[in-house]
Amino acid sequence: MKSSGLFRIGRDAELRQTPAGQPVANVSLAFNYGRKGEDGNRPTQWIDAAIFGQRAEVLAPMLTKGSQHVFHLSDLHIETYKGRNGTGHKLVAFVDDVELTDRRRDDQGQQAQAPRQAAPQQDSRPAQNGYQDARGGGAPRQAAPASSGFDDMLDDVPF
Repeated sequence: MKSSGLFRIGRDAELRQTPAGQPVANVSLAFNYGRKGEDGNRPTQWIDAAIFGQRAEVLAPMLTKGSQHVFHLSDLHIETYKGRNGTGHKLVAFVDDVELTDRRRDDQGQQAQAPRQAAPQQDSRPAQNGYQDARGGGAPRQAAPASSGFDDMLDDVPF
C-alpha cells in the first residue's frame, strides 16, 4: 500500500547501519485523523518509517522532532512484535520520497524553509523475502512534480 501526506516528526531521525553496512534512518511520523474528541483534539496515528541508502544519510539531520514534511510511503503495513507488556502492533512503512516543507517559524517569525524535493535516489531498500522490489530494486526514482501552490492552503482547511 502507498500513501502520501504531510506528517509531523515525533522524534529526531536515528541514523544506523544494517549488518551489511547500508545506512538506514528510522523516523517516527504522526498525523491526525477523524473528529475532535471531548478534549478538543483529533486522534493521532503513528507510523514507524525507514529510509535507506545515501538518502538516509543526507535527510537524517533535517528530520527533527516537531518539523513537518510531505512523505511518500510504500509498503505500509501492520507489524506484530513482542514487548515487555506482551504482544503489540505497530504501523510501519518505507519512505520513497520526502518533500522538505517545514512549516515551523524561525526566531524572526519568517518561514523556516521553502518546500524542497529531496534528490532522486535509487531504491536501495533490502529485498523482502529474497525477492527484488517490483519496481526493479535499483531503478532510478523520478522526482515528484513541483508543488501546485495549493500547499499553503492546507492550514486554512476547516476539517
